[in-house]
Amino acid sequence: MSALPLEGIRVLDLSRLLPGPFCSLLLADYGADVVKVEDTGPGDYLRWSRPAVDGVEDSAKAVRFLALNRNKASVRLNLKEPAGREAFLTLVDGADVVLESFRPGVMDRLGVGYDALRERNRGIVLCSISGYGAQGPLTARSGHDMNYLARVGLLGLSGDADGAPVLAGGQVADVGGGALMAAFGILAALRERDRSGEGQFVDVSMADGALSWLAMDAARALQGEKLRRGAMELGGRFVCYRPYACADGYVTLGALEPKFFAAFCRGVGREDLVEQQFEAPGSAAHAQLEEVFKERTRAQWAQFAGEHDCCLEPVLELEEALGSELVRERRMVVELDQPGAHEPVRVLGPPVKLSRTPPEPNRRPAPGLGQHTDAELAAAGLGVEEIAALHAAGAAAGLPDAGGRGAFSAS
Repeated sequence: MSALPLEGIRVLDLSRLLPGPFCSLLLADYGADVVKVEDTGPGDYLRWSRPAVDGVEDSAKAVRFLALNRNKASVRLNLKEPAGREAFLTLVDGADVVLESFRPGVMDRLGVGYDALRERNRGIVLCSISGYGAQGPLTARSGHDMNYLARVGLLGLSGDADGAPVLAGGQVADVGGGALMAAFGILAALRERDRSGEGQFVDVSMADGALSWLAMDAARALQGEKLRRGAMELGGRFVCYRPYACADGYVTLGALEPKFFAAFCRGVGREDLVEQQFEAPGSAAHAQLEEVFKERTRAQWAQFAGEHDCCLEPVLELEEALGSELVRERRMVVELDQPGAHEPVRVLGPPVKLSRTPPEPNRRPAPGLGQHTDAELAAAGLGVEEIAALHAAGAAAGLPDAGGRGAFSAS
């Protein structure tokens, strides 16, 4: 079997929750050696239970953690302890990448900022994912996905003109603006290092990344156009490019090109609507199309789409999508072997297919908290007595039953 494309790249991942772990998941699935560096307290927040909602316990917490942390190892270090910090820097000596998602300034206060890392390893790439970037007027402000989308104008463009802004079902800023941009930045820095031998600092702002998704619209706005919610060509302005209620749910008509809208109109026997393609919601054409769509079910419209090339698809619930032929044939659901599980755990698979060196999502199971502390420290050159001293000082910890104290999450 061919080597995986990122084999030989070693990543120390200090991040938690979604953006950073999704980034390192991509790297791990394509062969990078990823070590989660967790605190000597509870570790990654995704390991924790959420409070009961409507009386239902959060029994899926383990699955969420597995979905983002397969193919990784776990080390527990307390970076607030000098010995823990030195142990981390020893790991940095043999690493290519450090990934973190603390608020800007935390890494420096812990003594492991870019300058400190570079002193130990001139080729190290430090990638920091934050809400508003390492510099700027909002650098210290807290936030979540919705806040970043609001700040950069993307949320304001989402929804109908007479309605409130509409939240997306997925985390656009966290994944699209943070994780994906971080993965790209890391790979770009590593490629440049191949020429120069020098690492660099990769500053990823989730707000910047989300704003970049508006490249075409921002270009127009910068020329003086006033773009508003509901008035965007791809945001609900035209009757040819909208979701519609059908007999038992919703479908999407994406017939933006005239040939597709004409094919739709001919297919439903309403050629009189062909010239009404770019009418606005609320128009007579819109009302007529609404009635047309209510005449068939989602399944009937899906069959119609197979017979008429018109960019029409049903709106599926997530469980329907996950069970669909498309997802199955594209191998977007994979099974993971996880110790202790009665059967393989099903999660989403790698999205990018490589013909010669395909990713491998099931190389190793998601790690227990601190499962690999001693092995990773030993591989970095620490002796048995040195590792034991780290444990005794509370600077390192293994699996939770070994005890441990302290955390390094405070900002």
